[in-house]
Amino acid sequence: MNPIKILIVGCGNMGASHAAAYHQMPEFEICGLVARGESKNRLNEKLKSNYPLFDKYEDALAQSKPDAVCISTYPDTHEEFALKALEAGCHIFIEKPLADTVTGCERIIQKANETGKKVVVGYILRHHPSWIKFIEESQKLGKPLVMRMNLNQQSHGYMWDVHRNLMKSLSPIVDCGVHYIDVMCQMTRSKPLSVTAIGARLTDDIASDNYNYGQLQIRFEDGSVGWYEAGWGPMISETAFFIKDVFGPKGSVSIVAKDAGAAGKSDDVDSHTKTESIRVHHAAINDQNEFLQADEWINMKDEPNHQELCNREQSYFLKAIQKDIDLSNHLLDALNSLKIAFACDESVKSGKAIKL
Repeated sequence: MNPIKILIVGCGNMGASHAAAYHQMPEFEICGLVARGESKNRLNEKLKSNYPLFDKYEDALAQSKPDAVCISTYPDTHEEFALKALEAGCHIFIEKPLADTVTGCERIIQKANETGKKVVVGYILRHHPSWIKFIEESQKLGKPLVMRMNLNQQSHGYMWDVHRNLMKSLSPIVDCGVHYIDVMCQMTRSKPLSVTAIGARLTDDIASDNYNYGQLQIRFEDGSVGWYEAGWGPMISETAFFIKDVFGPKGSVSIVAKDAGAAGKSDDVDSHTKTESIRVHHAAINDQNEFLQADEWINMKDEPNHQELCNREQSYFLKAIQKDIDLSNHLLDALNSLKIAFACDESVKSGKAIKL
């Protein structure tokens, strides 16, 4: 069987990691690297390769004639690039969010259905054994659940450039929030009913209608509630920036990442998915109100690193193509998490609760 010719579009953090995955998978053959700047040259050097380089996506698509396209560009390009790839008969792996509008997301899904091509969205936590375990343990706590999560980033240097560029099209609670909204929906398996959110613009470096700190709250049909907080910038606090916690009537489950949650690590991309250990607390008490069971610690020290997670994402993409996996629910989940995130954005800007 011939390898799948894949075009890499966007050669920054995530694009480079996905390219590294394809580079070592014999089932894929990289047919080009696309980026406007020097990142494509640096990626070729890193991979010790001589892959064809392109400045323009349309030229690359026409000349390299790929079977699949990996899109890791800024979100405001996702819809256009995805639709052109599908029209060219390509499968797509695309970083989250699927598009920078709900209608854009719907257009991509419709085009995928029309063409019969596979579209996999980069929800990296769905491939992480520790996060799978975290969600599994949360479902043993009874209902309703209280879910508390954040990922604040004291971004500086290169990462502040990245975040400022991202904020040209999205807020932090939309860009990052879709991951954790997706996790909350998996934990509750319940319909979200409404959202409220607050935000603050803490720098003149971003557009006047955007904000670099946000916090959202979701209410679910089963009585569960959840909040997520994200802030980007050199002014963001590193105190308690890494909280991943859920509790219910029967106890609590918490990700305790001492190293990843240490000072100076908040904008380190490799620390964002780390769990290191999961603490399981049981609420059962005796007639003296003393706990019947000590807390359990589930050691996750051998968990995959960022690159290995990207490798697993691409293995799933390959499987989706080769085994013709039905991705309807996968795309519906991507759409729903984006709808919720944009409702939170609307709540920040209107100051009102938004019904879903």
